Amino acid sequence: MRYVRLGSSGLKVSRIGLGMMSYGDPTVEPWFLPEDGAEPIVRHAVDAGVTFFDTADMYSGGVSEEITGRLLGRLFARRGDYVLATKLYYPMGPGPNDRGLSRKHIMDSVDASLRRLGTDYIDLYQIHRWDPETPIEETMAALHDVVRAGKVRYLGASLMYAWQFAKAQYTARAGGWTRFVSMQTRYNLVYREEEREMLPFCADQGVGVLPYSPLARGSLAGGGPNSRRAAAEQAGRARRLDGNDAEIVDVLRAVAAGRDRPPAQIALAWLLSKAPVSAPIVGVTRPAQLDDALAAVDLTLSEEDVAGLEAPYRPHAPYGYT
Repeated sequence: MRYVRLGSSGLKVSRIGLGMMSYGDPTVEPWFLPEDGAEPIVRHAVDAGVTFFDTADMYSGGVSEEITGRLLGRLFARRGDYVLATKLYYPMGPGPNDRGLSRKHIMDSVDASLRRLGTDYIDLYQIHRWDPETPIEETMAALHDVVRAGKVRYLGASLMYAWQFAKAQYTARAGGWTRFVSMQTRYNLVYREEEREMLPFCADQGVGVLPYSPLARGSLAGGGPNSRRAAAEQAGRARRLDGNDAEIVDVLRAVAAGRDRPPAQIALAWLLSKAPVSAPIVGVTRPAQLDDALAAVDLTLSEEDVAGLEAPYRPHAPYGYT
């Protein structure tokens, strides 16, 4: 495993981050793995040197955080040996204040996440989306306070428009508050819209990028959608995929065949080569999926391979910002 600083911060993360969204209560979603099914996969990741783990309070209604906390507590000798990330924003209850990025919800949410995770602090606390109903000054001041209280070490953000992220960073700087060190956003071979504004902004400002859905929910694994989640969400995926994505997948398969590698490794190697990507967040429900991600860390693509993979791309309509 290799390790890299998260943007210009001093925090180091493994080049691959393990997404914990796949682990939860199977009665909520059929693609969730229960704790006993998740443990061998997480153990394999730990044995391979993965130290970065990403979850969110809303994943499986908090069960993902509970599983994450218990597994990492068992698999690591010390709390300081791993980097734990979680998120807030989405509803966690029926009340009007059980959602969003208000000061009240931030203060309530960080304490609830700490209880579920069974830890004294969160390494990377991320806002899951932009909250149009709360003044950004209120949000950034409250996030700064949870850092000052020692409950959070670093702040991160997730999918939003670049102008919104720039506004949040400027507001934090103007107020003398803690700024975001990372942006977790959708980025893969068949969805590259973040290359227009978000990635250049992050590169300029020293913000680390944490791509999620790096294999487009299985579409870039070579055989079409093959994950538990993709199977459960087939109808939704079909609406989101662009008409020429199959052309990109065909090129991906050709490059993979030429390198005698699985397509997933090629797709992840391409992503790892892009600045300012720090660590793709991979969702894993089978050990072979994790092995592909691990192998991609040491795989270098030629300029010709990269040019071929990128050539078929056509603009997509942005989605998922709410």
